[in-house]
Amino acid sequence: MSVFAAPRLRQLSADLLAVFWLRPGLMTLAAILLAWLLISVEGRVALPDGIDAWVYSGGVSGARDVLGTIAAAMIGVAGTTFSITVAALTLASNQMGPRLLRNFTRDPGNQYALGALVATFAYALVTLRSVQEAAEAPFVPQLAVSVALLLAFACIGVLIWFLHHVAESISVDRVVSLVHGDLAAALAALPRGGEAAPGTDACAPEIRGDAAALCVPARGGYLRVLDDEALADWAAEQGAVLRLRLRPGDFAFPGSIAGKVWPAAVRQEAQAALEAAMTLGETRNAEQDLEFVVRQLVEIALRALSPGINDPFTAIAVLDRLGESLCELAGRRLPDGRSLRHGRMCVVRPATTYAGLTDAMFHPVRQAGATQPAVAIRLLEVLAEVAGVERDPARLAELRRHAALARDAACRSTEDASALRAVADRYAAAMIALQQDGGAAAQGTMNTRS
Repeated sequence: MSVFAAPRLRQLSADLLAVFWLRPGLMTLAAILLAWLLISVEGRVALPDGIDAWVYSGGVSGARDVLGTIAAAMIGVAGTTFSITVAALTLASNQMGPRLLRNFTRDPGNQYALGALVATFAYALVTLRSVQEAAEAPFVPQLAVSVALLLAFACIGVLIWFLHHVAESISVDRVVSLVHGDLAAALAALPRGGEAAPGTDACAPEIRGDAAALCVPARGGYLRVLDDEALADWAAEQGAVLRLRLRPGDFAFPGSIAGKVWPAAVRQEAQAALEAAMTLGETRNAEQDLEFVVRQLVEIALRALSPGINDPFTAIAVLDRLGESLCELAGRRLPDGRSLRHGRMCVVRPATTYAGLTDAMFHPVRQAGATQPAVAIRLLEVLAEVAGVERDPARLAELRRHAALARDAACRSTEDASALRAVADRYAAAMIALQQDGGAAAQGTMNTRS
């Protein structure tokens, strides 16, 4: 079952990098080892000419005062700074959603800043421990004390940068850009090509009446990664066919039916293969679940459109990023949930479709922004811009459907004549753009309107 190890290792690597304490812990360990090394080589290594003037040359009392001051200052600054950070992130989560806090905790900049402060504190303590005031043989690790001073000055720069970074990271536009970056990375991994024509229901004639049910393991959770390729290799080797009910992003209930396998005689082997190919977790993951990142963006827009915040401009910024994502998706093929080997269907599972993706993008924003004509106007403009890039007729039909829904919602929610005229103009321009092979006409229409 070693073929199933790659997705789990990939997921484990991503989870480890998202752990807030990992990088600071490694930096602290490195600082302790550096202090021990410099103390060990004190007096045994000849310093280059010209360096002596920069090396600490004070006595035992001065070294203790310097190291004690550095240690106290670093731990105090670290505690105060990150207390302020937690307060700022709490306010940001109320406005943009608590699920986005993970984006802050996995930010390498925040982790390195904490690591620099804590590592300097640990370094100063270890060095302070080595200072001895024995009358017959006083010991002052002058090289280690000099490095402690350098680290303290470096931490001043880290502190200044960190305050700027935190202020920038809780900006709404910055958060929207970061979340869109995750979505763009997931879209860039998709293969080039159009949508697959046949649906999954028409592609599994091998599933017969004597198929056996496969169950979710006793431990449930969100399906974060599913190794379709390894499952298909196993099915081809066994001459089996698997039809799953789950896709990445779905919540797998313990003991529920996850799918079926034919022939029924290989059920036990298929159950073990399925469990090895599934990676379950407490949260969803963007690697194979495009809708998860889309919903993060949409959540920002929904909170911005709530009566307590009433910020349609943030929702418009989210629509811009959603439109950019659809432009990046143009010419790429969404996984259809089918895995073939030698022309034979081996694995079939549900998959994210273009219609489902656009529904997740635009339905909640349109419904929440029904009383904001500016949101509907921008939605129609975004759809027209996407039409200038997209060429697939089926996808253009989905975009036309959303354009009609946006127009109808705006017309029902406002009686302002100027807003209705603006909606009508944008809808007309969008429909011209969304006709098949109408991309060039769309660009001309948009330029004329502007």
